[in-house]
Amino acid sequence: MQAQLERVPRVSVVIPAYNNGRDIAATVRSILAQDYLDFELVIADHSSADDTAAVIASFADDPRVRVLEPTPAGGGAQANWNRVSQHARGELIKLVCGDDLLAPQALSMQVAAFDANPSAVFVASRRDLIDAGGKQLLKARGLAGLSGCIPGREAALASILAGTNIFGEPCCVMLRRAALEQAGWWDARFPYLIDQASYSNVMIQGDMVALPEVLASFRISASQWSVRLMRQQSEQAIAFHESFAREHPGLATSAQLRRGNFNARVMAWARRLAYMWLRRRM
Repeated sequence: MQAQLERVPRVSVVIPAYNNGRDIAATVRSILAQDYLDFELVIADHSSADDTAAVIASFADDPRVRVLEPTPAGGGAQANWNRVSQHARGELIKLVCGDDLLAPQALSMQVAAFDANPSAVFVASRRDLIDAGGKQLLKARGLAGLSGCIPGREAALASILAGTNIFGEPCCVMLRRAALEQAGWWDARFPYLIDQASYSNVMIQGDMVALPEVLASFRISASQWSVRLMRQQSEQAIAFHESFAREHPGLATSAQLRRGNFNARVMAWARRLAYMWLRRRM
């Protein structure tokens, strides 16, 4: 009987919440509405200043939900991302930020991709971009043409060459927990690239699967996209490219690094222009 009570779910969905009081109820409901049933939901609030903790607490009676004690303030995103991930019990892990949404079939399709490709350590899908009110702004973004099961080294290199995170935000991906742990959990050496850097550290261990379906919605803000922020992002992207290439000899040639670094600068400008356009739309 005790063993049955402690059965470990196949999938752990984890939410590192922070000042998400307005949106996190919708995020949690989108997870609990999945057509895949063998999962747990682990949530920790990062000492938010709004009512995030109270909203989370309203879901605590659901047997699928584990609400952790608040994560102490400080440590940046990495502190809470690592905390919820390390509390995950499932073989597969999916991190969802507290204002994003999952399509009802997100877990089932990504689990099926792992089952069909035992060598895979990482699965990614495309996503829609939505505004604060949930209105669709851009449809079916991500993956830069990648499709099917490919070597993780090739996928990591493709993202470097593109000069941007082609895999999307964590709501778009699912990882093998053991591979994330082997990688040292979430990598915040380059804070603006915590997702891409961590994905790459996981993908280098095996294959990745790119799914063409849209399985998530990423909520974007119309906050100002400054020139200073743009420069910080491009500088960190270039630093990540150089560091990852040094850590994995033979991954990229000097010419490929130059191309990726140039594209990182271009993509930083493109993001700034895109946010200016989105602000006008909103």
